[in-house]
This record gives sequence, structure tokens and C-alpha cells, in this order.
Amino acid sequence: MNHNSETGLSAVAREMPDRVQQRMVAQVEMLEGADFSAWDGYVSQSDECSLYHSSATPKMIKRLFGHPYYCFLARDSAGQVVGVLPLVHIKSALFGNYMVSLPYFNYGGAVAVDKGVEQSLMESAIEQGKSLNVSHIEFRDVQERESTLPARLDKVAMLLDLPDDPDILLKAIGAKRRSQIKRPIREGVEVLTGKGELLDQFYDVFARNMRDLGTPVYGKNFFRTIVETFADNVHIVIVRHGEKPVAAAFLLGYKGQMEIPWASTLREVNKIGVNMLLYWEVLKYSIEQGFDVFDFGRSSVDSGTFRFKKQWGAKPKQLYWHYWMRDGGELPQLNPNNPKYQFAIKLWQKLPLFVTKLLGPMIVKNLP
Repeated sequence: MNHNSETGLSAVAREMPDRVQQRMVAQVEMLEGADFSAWDGYVSQSDECSLYHSSATPKMIKRLFGHPYYCFLARDSAGQVVGVLPLVHIKSALFGNYMVSLPYFNYGGAVAVDKGVEQSLMESAIEQGKSLNVSHIEFRDVQERESTLPARLDKVAMLLDLPDDPDILLKAIGAKRRSQIKRPIREGVEVLTGKGELLDQFYDVFARNMRDLGTPVYGKNFFRTIVETFADNVHIVIVRHGEKPVAAAFLLGYKGQMEIPWASTLREVNKIGVNMLLYWEVLKYSIEQGFDVFDFGRSSVDSGTFRFKKQWGAKPKQLYWHYWMRDGGELPQLNPNNPKYQFAIKLWQKLPLFVTKLLGPMIVKNLP
């Protein structure tokens, strides 16, 4: 497998002579209506586009939560698509009025054949944001912008290049981790891999773990809709102990990369190392399915989750979340690390599980 190969429109653009690059003076339009075929054609060919850049993602968010979306598409002088930028508009009394590209997921931001086109897309989004009187726009970029927009640099993605054979990775992670993986196996755990048929077991673990962490939980319908929308991309791994699911991972695979946006383990099985086995099974499964890269998701540098992911060999990739701020000021912190939410987190941890399942979706739909 060649992890460094360049294919698709982005590589082509870098090789274009200056006389062709000059035609990349793009016209930006906001797509309306149901015809996103040109948009999705570009997304499927661009190496830089994530699964979330698909038009299915903002449409799914609107269907789930009612949030309107704005999809900006750039064309060159010949009418060919040369860039895309999807955004979702979230407005609530509790958390304010803002736009994100894209909420609920790790990636978004403008993708185009050159930085000038990306800048044009972002400028169009900012004009739309002004018309909607939003307080800010969050662009979830994986690259630094040559602009005056401030950026959060406290998060990195943790990526691991996968070998061709799980045994190669098993050897590379060292004796200590191999021993930690074997411990729950000796306890008689069972591992299941599959797709939507495992959703109920995943959600039982996930909802309980989120309550214990003090975090409002997505409704099961959120995950069910992802399964329906991205059926070919969804993978679920379950670890069972005593005929009960105790650890679970919800995975999304796209263009050779497997991502783990959501994973949970029940606290009572931490003592036997089930979390280590879960991640090993997820990595082994990803290799067996032919993926080249594993994305452990975002972490704060030197945090506990950062160190956990690093022990598997993952390496950090800087994330650049750029912000347009209507009135300037400090960058928003709509996340559990914000000190003003600490009391609410402690209160949430004391609620019965059925209450958190009922109230959580009503809260979390307005958090990015």
C-alpha cells in the first residue's frame, strides 16, 4: 500500500501550468434544490474531501434536527466544479446563533483545487453569516489558512498508518499492550463485528457511558440515521462480557481511512482492560477490511486520550479550527472543558439513565 500517493483533483491542480491555474477565478453559488450531483461528483474525486463533505451529511442533519444548511459550490470559467463548502446553521436560546462546517463530526471546512478558491468559498459563507446575524462561524479545517481569521490550535487528529497484516501491528505495540489485550480474553469476553444490526448494543453502552461522563447523549435515531445514510461506510464492534455488551465502537470508513468517532466502555470492566481489547479488535478489523489509515479522532495534546492513542503508534496531525467572529472577542468554547458547564456536568452524572436518554437529544442537537 502506498500511503503517500497523490491522486484526484487536488494533485492535478498542483501540476497545472500557470496559464491553466489562472482560470481558477471561481464563481461561487449557493446550491438550492435537490440536484447535488455535481457537488457529490467533486467530493468523490477529491482526496481532501471527507465523508462529511458529501451532500448527504447536511441533509441528514436537517432531517434529524431541523437545522438549515448552506452549501457553497465554486465553478471555474468552464463551468467545472472546483470547490465546495457545506455549513449548518444552529440557533438556540441556550447556546446562541452560529454556523459550523460541520457540526457533530470532526471534519468540514472549504476544499478546493487551490487556496484562492477556498478563500472565496469562505468569504461567501461569511456574507451569509452576516445576513443571518450569527455570532460566529466555525470552519473545521485540517490546514492553516492564509487569512486574518483566528484559529484554535489546541486539538490534533491522531492518525496511525496501518500495516498489511494485524500480526505486524501486534508485534509493534509491545509486550505490555499485548498482555493488556490478553487479560479480558482470559475473562471470557466475546467480540462481535458487523453493521447496523449491532446498533442497539452499541447504544446501550454509549448512552450509559455518556451519562457517567456528564455529557448529554445523542438519541439512538441519530446513529440509526447515520447507518441508513452511510450504510456502506458504517462498521460496529462490540465486546460482550457475561452476555452483556460492555464496550462498543461506531466506525466510519471512507477512501482508505477508518475513523472511530464514538467509542465507549463501561466503568465496571476497566479493571480487566476491556478498553484495550476493544481498540485492538477495532484496529485488527480495520486492517482486515483493507484500510490504510486509522483515525483515532481528535484529542488535546498531552491529554489522557492523547497518550492512550499515542501508545498504539498514532501520530498527531494539527487541526486548524478557524473562526469568523462578528464582534471579535474570545473564541467560543461550546464544549465540556468550559468551566461554566462544570456544575451542569456534575448534575447530569446524577440523573437516572432513562432521563438522560430523554433529555440529552434535546440539548445536544444545539451543540456542535
